[in-house]
Amino acid sequence: MFRSLTAATLAFLWVNSAFAADVSGKLVLYTSQPNADAQQTVDAFKAKYPDVEVEWIRDGTTKVIAKLRAEFEAGNPQPDVLLIADMVTMEGLEAEGRLMAYPEADVSAYDPALMDAESHYFSTKLITTGIVYNTAAPMVPKSYKDLLKPEAKDKLAMPSPLTSGAATIHMAAITSNPDLGWAFYEGLAKQGANPKGGNGGTYKAIAGGEKLYGFVVDFLPIRNKLKGAPVEFVFPEEGVSAVTEPAAILSTAKNPAAAKAFVDFLISKEGQQLAADMGYLPAHPDVTPPKGFPALKDIKLLDFEPAKALAEDDASKKRFADIFGG
Repeated sequence: MFRSLTAATLAFLWVNSAFAADVSGKLVLYTSQPNADAQQTVDAFKAKYPDVEVEWIRDGTTKVIAKLRAEFEAGNPQPDVLLIADMVTMEGLEAEGRLMAYPEADVSAYDPALMDAESHYFSTKLITTGIVYNTAAPMVPKSYKDLLKPEAKDKLAMPSPLTSGAATIHMAAITSNPDLGWAFYEGLAKQGANPKGGNGGTYKAIAGGEKLYGFVVDFLPIRNKLKGAPVEFVFPEEGVSAVTEPAAILSTAKNPAAAKAFVDFLISKEGQQLAADMGYLPAHPDVTPPKGFPALKDIKLLDFEPAKALAEDDASKKRFADIFGG
């Protein structure tokens, strides 16, 4: 029995090492990562799989998907792998049957809420949205509701979900929270908030003192505070929303072996350490976050249902625009 089991195990290892050795050829990646991050990711993957030639195209998630949809229409989708901003976009592609299931991917260490139950996409990091304030502000907010206090009147900046994917996720999470809901956004409008643009503009307005409070993705204030910027990031008591930069393999992938290896790399501890080294909060609980970030276990996430957010996306954006006069 022992000898036959050992033989079977050796055969299993031989097959899998042979499979690993066969990870080669051309891999096409479409990503919304910043250029420098995308290059680092590709370089690290190629160091592990030198026989893979990676061709990557980078743009914002909206433009990446527009390009991909044009390719769907032409019947010739190019990417093997997508690495884009949010789960809602992935939910839409999954509903259309555009993504390949990869149930063999090892997600055992991860919070199940961060992964697709059918294994069509895999979160690779957490880019949370919470409160940012200028250190000259008269109030230190601890709750989203603090932004409705008189001290914040006409001193608010925030990105628009009509422009920013992270702001869209934040809107979906906030409005689904029974203690906040749409009444919170109506309150922000009464406070004089004028949502526009993306996170970069919001951060600059608050760091520069033009405004004193707002919402923004975590790494902007956390990284810049370490460089002396007069900002603080708050993880509010209700929780934060999160963009998880998921990866997925297209059902039309021409090199599924390399695509699976790429996903495996991203969610491995090695890949998660790379995310942390880039200055992002890793999704893997056993990888130490970069300086300035709390431990993953100490971060409370707002409840978020990607499928529900997808179904309500158009109506929610219209309601948001109505509230703020967009």
